[in-house]
Amino acid sequence: MESNWKLKVEAWLTNPKLDPQLKTELEMMDEKNKEDAFYTDLQFGTGGMRGVVGVGTNRMNIYTIRRANVGFSQYLLNKYPNQAHRGVVIAYDNRHFSKEFALESAKVLATHGIKVYLFTSLRPTPELSFAVRYLKAIGGIVITASHNPPQYNGYKIYDHNGCQLVPELADEVIAYVEQCEDVFGIDVISEEEALAQGLLVYIDEAVDRAYLDQVKTIQLNPELDKSILRIVFSPLHGTSNVPVRTLLKECGYNNLFVVESQCVPDPNFSTVKSPNPEDGSAFELAIKLGKEKDADILIATDPDADRVGLAVKNSEGEYTLLTGNQTGALLIHYILTQKVAQGTLPKNGVVFNTIVTSDFGAHIARSFGLEVQSTLTGFKFIGDKAEEIRHLGKQFVFGYEESYGYLIADFVRDKDSIQSVLMCAEMATYYKHQGKSLLEVLNELYETYGYYYESLININLLGIEGLQKIDKILTDFRNNPPKTVNSLEVKVIEDYLVSKRYDANNISELTLPKSNVLKYILADGSWFVLRPSGTEPKLKIYVGVKGNSLTDSKTKNESIKQYILDRIDKIGG
Repeated sequence: MESNWKLKVEAWLTNPKLDPQLKTELEMMDEKNKEDAFYTDLQFGTGGMRGVVGVGTNRMNIYTIRRANVGFSQYLLNKYPNQAHRGVVIAYDNRHFSKEFALESAKVLATHGIKVYLFTSLRPTPELSFAVRYLKAIGGIVITASHNPPQYNGYKIYDHNGCQLVPELADEVIAYVEQCEDVFGIDVISEEEALAQGLLVYIDEAVDRAYLDQVKTIQLNPELDKSILRIVFSPLHGTSNVPVRTLLKECGYNNLFVVESQCVPDPNFSTVKSPNPEDGSAFELAIKLGKEKDADILIATDPDADRVGLAVKNSEGEYTLLTGNQTGALLIHYILTQKVAQGTLPKNGVVFNTIVTSDFGAHIARSFGLEVQSTLTGFKFIGDKAEEIRHLGKQFVFGYEESYGYLIADFVRDKDSIQSVLMCAEMATYYKHQGKSLLEVLNELYETYGYYYESLININLLGIEGLQKIDKILTDFRNNPPKTVNSLEVKVIEDYLVSKRYDANNISELTLPKSNVLKYILADGSWFVLRPSGTEPKLKIYVGVKGNSLTDSKTKNESIKQYILDRIDKIGG
């Protein structure tokens, strides 16, 4: 491997086509950084291709972008013969080089004779998914690294249904990508040529309007008096600024206050430690403004606007940040109760979650007689299932992940914070008319359905050594599975890499796609999952429990977490 990456470095350095800026960057790198930049090719994970911007085969740059698009072009031409005229829609966020990577993608596709619809400025990821369906395109691309740190960018690809490619389709693209060995031998036509040939079409207002009009249709009680609700909103420097503010104003939410400094599309995310609504620190400025304006709720979306975080004012006037599982449970209960009251709840409805999502929302959904289906982590699996059940005569009712991603109506086939913001605002308004805050409603749900409590541990493991450590941890848990955890027997083991479910003396097949994920279910229904992140260099550990009270649940959760961390510590690096 060592000589291989060194050969790649030399090949890039000596190639006359290497961009001068990237060449300078490479010349200034030390050996360790060179190795990390060239030891592998940037891979597709649960969220597409994502990596640090810079020089190298393991970095996001115009050459790795071109290579990915050569593969995607060949996949599209093979998958959709004689349909290149239907086009591919491309959107991008506010990150470093997003616009350049989007245009580069467009030029590669146009070079292969594929028509491209390109937004002229940043747009939310869910609008890209909508636009693919609205324009009847054969695919989509969005340039984004979602909520990753500023040095990252990424590339996500979509099918004709506006759904991210599921693994078996992504594998087909990867096979084509791997056939492209000479990244410097990829020739592309110019933007001017693409425009002149009708292979590049810029899109904007018409699609924006169609999308927002469609989002408005999700409202369940549009006639509510919204003047009683006070909202603070932050796009965290990302793509939701214009669509969310436009949507809420048009829907009558006039007491809307925005964190102005975070409305700037800043690729460095200067006002936050992390542009991630899962991180409580991202709400610092929103909390400050919320107290000034006496806001009922605070809402923040991530940079590409597919995730949303919600904070609610408590009885002491402070703000409590809800978890993704809590917001999901509230949304499910609100949507289902309203549909029951209005006589619109389908008997053949399905709610989707993932194998790392709390059982809380599923319990609520089943109490309304709905089917619940769990997928692997990655919203593409939910988007794919939404299409599958349509052909089975079933109806999509709601889909969500614990990581703050929700979908209310499936005219989008990805998580959609624009829809979610509108539904959260309506839900908060509805309950405020009843004299309740969302926290009070949440407590009522706990009392009714049980005290569910979940936590997530992120163990950051960078570079080659990090990948080796993750593999070592998972191998140890897989080969030496725990029999008991804190005196509780491990009743079920689900190994998604080998598609097996071990339950007492029974072994059954798991039907979900293969993935390097382990799930352990304990005698009292508590569970934990170990999963490498598909988009970041980290091991993610999920823990879920149900207790007799919130205090009981937190204590149980903490003890399981400690067991896992102690074991990982013993495994070592």
